[in-house]
Amino acid sequence: MTTIERPAAEARRTKTWWRRPWVFPLGLLVTAFLAFSLPPYLGLDPARSRIPAPEGVGWYYPVLVTHIGFASLAMVACALQIWPWLRQKHPAVHRRTGRVYVFAGVLPASIAGFAVALASPFGPVNSVSGVLLALLWFGCTAQGYRMARARRFGDHRRWMVRSFALCMSIISNRIWGAVSTIALEPQLNTTFGGSEIAMGQAIAGISAWTGWVLPLLLAEWWLERGRGRRRAPA
Repeated sequence: MTTIERPAAEARRTKTWWRRPWVFPLGLLVTAFLAFSLPPYLGLDPARSRIPAPEGVGWYYPVLVTHIGFASLAMVACALQIWPWLRQKHPAVHRRTGRVYVFAGVLPASIAGFAVALASPFGPVNSVSGVLLALLWFGCTAQGYRMARARRFGDHRRWMVRSFALCMSIISNRIWGAVSTIALEPQLNTTFGGSEIAMGQAIAGISAWTGWVLPLLLAEWWLERGRGRRRAPA
């Protein structure tokens, strides 16, 4: 590399780093979320589950733990997949991590999540949201993998951005759950007639739908914004 080329390359690296300030915070957020969410399920004790099993559904807890385990692996692999340094400097590791994300993360997690959603203890509104989320996560990821196999990497990237939004939507779900709780608790004796069950199902339904719909809409906006920039005349 010549003396003239070296500053230009360093400038590109600096620009690239600043254009991706979300990489480290995302990794930190995923780590913190998993550190908080996983411990109650590591001992395989149903009594410690944060999600109550529906009465008479004996398979619910094992399938829930299966979903949580594979989904956690998917979140870690997903965070590594969108790390630009890993993708650029170690493409072979990026490809292997991608296979882990698809086959040891999303596919088993979405299938288990579909079953868990069907028997959701939080009401039909939450259940429908969970079913659609599982189907979309499975479909977007499978399509992204298919595009990569066909070497259509532009389309692969777009589908995996959608898959990323759906994968990380569980974090958004928890945020909206807290917001909904704060907003609706004062209405317990009015809107919900004093029924904590009705209020709980409303909170679960709102957080379930906003949890993945808003991130997916944001991902679509980001993709279309990028496409518009590429089409803009020089």
